[in-house]
Amino acid sequence: MPFLPSLPDPAHLSDLYTRFPDNVQPLMVYTDGLLRGAGELSVGERELIATYVSALNACTFCTGAHRAYAEVFGIDAGLIDKLIDDPETAPVDDKLRPVLAYVAKLNTLPSKLVARDAQAVYDAGWSEAALYEAVQVCALFNMMNRIIEGTGINFDYAQAPEDHHATGTTQEEQADSYSRFGEMVAAMAKG
Repeated sequence: MPFLPSLPDPAHLSDLYTRFPDNVQPLMVYTDGLLRGAGELSVGERELIATYVSALNACTFCTGAHRAYAEVFGIDAGLIDKLIDDPETAPVDDKLRPVLAYVAKLNTLPSKLVARDAQAVYDAGWSEAALYEAVQVCALFNMMNRIIEGTGINFDYAQAPEDHHATGTTQEEQADSYSRFGEMVAAMAKG
């Protein structure tokens, strides 16, 4: 049940943002830049990190939402399931494994990160820019997971995967999906 009485049950993020539209559009523009813009990590890898961080935080809504995007951008559903179930044995590309280990530690024990954690990412062939992309995705989804969980957003894409607007779409159709979501919310909020 949502924690804000003005939200429907089940509540979707669009319900929350329509009710409280201030600052949504700039956040969605930032999210588009981070998750859809040019980068060393592929869009699929960035969406996989968003999904993984959300799963680590037990945020059902974000895990389901970003899983759908990760799949559109080429991440295998089986890999996502295995990564969430057991990151140590999941068939993750060796180059990506230290990035995922880094964000997992950043997510749960940020003060315990040490230089060798970053060095493992560099040793796998990533640059500082790639590591910073991963850090930003982790940070963004810690914030988003807390917005979702703190307001009681309870829509579950696992129960209705066909309701995700990315289902059956192409990468090109999802190229600016967050900015368009922000625009949609703004239009809905105006009534």
